[in-house]
Amino acid sequence: MSLTTLLILIGAVVLVVVLIVALMAKQYRKVGPNEVLIISGGGKRTITDPDGTKHEVGYRMRIGGGALVWPLTESYQILPLDVYTLDLQVPDVLTAHGIQIAAQGQAQVKISSDESSIRMASEQFLGRGGEGIKDVAGQILEGHMRAALGSMTVEQLFQQRGAFSEKVRQSATSDFSRMGLQILSFSLKDFSDKQGYIEALGKPRIAQARGEAAVAEAEAERDATVKAAAARKESDIAKFKAEAEIAEANRDYELKRAEFSALVNTKKAQADLSYEIERQKMNQALKKEEYAVKLVEKENAIKIEEKEIVRKEKELESTVKKQADARKYQIISETDANAYKLAEEAKGKAAGIRLYGNSEAEAMKAKAAAYAEYNQAAIYQMMISVLPELAKAISEPLSKVDKIIMIDSGNGGSGASKITKQVTEVLAQLPTVVESLSGVDLNKMLQKFTQSGEKPKDGEKK
Repeated sequence: MSLTTLLILIGAVVLVVVLIVALMAKQYRKVGPNEVLIISGGGKRTITDPDGTKHEVGYRMRIGGGALVWPLTESYQILPLDVYTLDLQVPDVLTAHGIQIAAQGQAQVKISSDESSIRMASEQFLGRGGEGIKDVAGQILEGHMRAALGSMTVEQLFQQRGAFSEKVRQSATSDFSRMGLQILSFSLKDFSDKQGYIEALGKPRIAQARGEAAVAEAEAERDATVKAAAARKESDIAKFKAEAEIAEANRDYELKRAEFSALVNTKKAQADLSYEIERQKMNQALKKEEYAVKLVEKENAIKIEEKEIVRKEKELESTVKKQADARKYQIISETDANAYKLAEEAKGKAAGIRLYGNSEAEAMKAKAAAYAEYNQAAIYQMMISVLPELAKAISEPLSKVDKIIMIDSGNGGSGASKITKQVTEVLAQLPTVVESLSGVDLNKMLQKFTQSGEKPKDGEKK
């Protein structure tokens, strides 16, 4: 067998299996808990009734759940187990006294849940659905209602509605059980007649009830009036008594309140006083503790300060004193060296001064001899030669001025001309200054010089 043929066979087998599974899944039927799955076909089955009778049926059933329905050989139907409400109308029925009435009732019926009842119901109602069940059950109950109404009077219907409902239920139960049904409840809703019997039946009672009601109403009004007056009297007495009791209670309350307030205030004052005393005691104790702490802190600070002083003394001794001693020794050494140096320098300077003084003395002697030989013209010449030096000395401070700001006051003349004028005025005062210092009158000297017509010698400075 070739590989291709083998693969084809395997594929065919798989396809058949898939089709079979799909077909079985499609044929698997499920119903809810309020439904019965009836599966017909597939052979005969033997069942046993509640009375022990055995017989064969050609179907199987599943109450809720699911079952597989074989194709071609089996079919399925669903039988509902729902509760059906029946509104019953029974017109024109005669009672035990021949009174024609119409009655309305209501019942709830369903298929019984045991297998025997379900088999009987499926044999009679399968395919008819819920409407078929309601139709058959309604007709049966209407018949039993007519039978029960014919056996009772109108008065009994008024007084014994429960007995009527129980009578209908008991008479219909046997019929329902033969069809697999059960009555869950039944009640007579209402009944009426067209001749006015029911209305007439109630009129004497209504009149009696009305008379009794009027008498009762009058008596009630009388009793109510008496009772109201007595009640008002009792109410007023109770009110005044209550007001008196309230006033008395208020008085007692105010007295108690005043006593309690006084007691509370006294206790509060005592508590405040005790609190203040305790607070003062605590403050005093706290201050003592603070003083003790401060004393300890001061003692510790003094100890620390003493240790600091000792440390600083040691530090000064190790730094300042030793450095001062070293500096002192250095200064003494330097002073001795400087003194020796100054002494030697003084000796040198004294010798130099003596030599300089001797040379100056010799120069002065020579200068005095030369002055003795000078005539008056030479003295004049010397005096005149000194004047430019004096003018230079007077004007020299102006050369050291960095900046001159000239302000024109509007009195005529520029700032520069004022400066030269002031310098000229200072120079014009020189003869007076020289005369006051040396006793020499430069003006007279110049006049004598010009009158004598004597000229300076050649080689002398003009």
